[in-house]
Amino acid sequence: MSKFVKEMIISEIESQIGEVRDFVVVDSAKLDAITDNGFRIKLQEKGITALTVKNSLARRAFANAGIEGLEDVLKGPSTLVWGGEDIVELSKEMTRWAKDIEELDIKGGLTEGTSLSSDDVTKLSKSPGRLELIADIVGRILGPGAQLAGAIKGPGGTLAGQIKSKSEGEEA
Repeated sequence: MSKFVKEMIISEIESQIGEVRDFVVVDSAKLDAITDNGFRIKLQEKGITALTVKNSLARRAFANAGIEGLEDVLKGPSTLVWGGEDIVELSKEMTRWAKDIEELDIKGGLTEGTSLSSDDVTKLSKSPGRLELIADIVGRILGPGAQLAGAIKGPGGTLAGQIKSKSEGEEA
């Protein structure tokens, strides 16, 4: 492959990854064409991109983009996977696919500049996702207000009745 062609491929990899900094790397080389095609189509439907790369060119593209931490993972057949809501959703999706397709192996990943092993990606997939964490935070914030509203509007308006009788008692 000529230097010009290599530079074009590196440039294309850089443009495809853009500002993305969370990746999972899988080995999909053992998949047959039909399974691989179905796998990629299902990922695309969820907003996840899979790109099979030549490791040396991917390393150079990542170096040009200022991304470090995937050097140890990019050995042997590699497919870069990125996208989805966040890295937790991505790791959940890839872990599910690795269970469904025996030939698909998770090699590792990268999040916020931290390199992840295959086990780390599996552990991350068991964490709550972004939306689950937001729902938990909102629930915790609204909890005290809901309790107060329940006490005010509760049976017989006990809290409101007590406040009213207390204020009438002070006026008399």
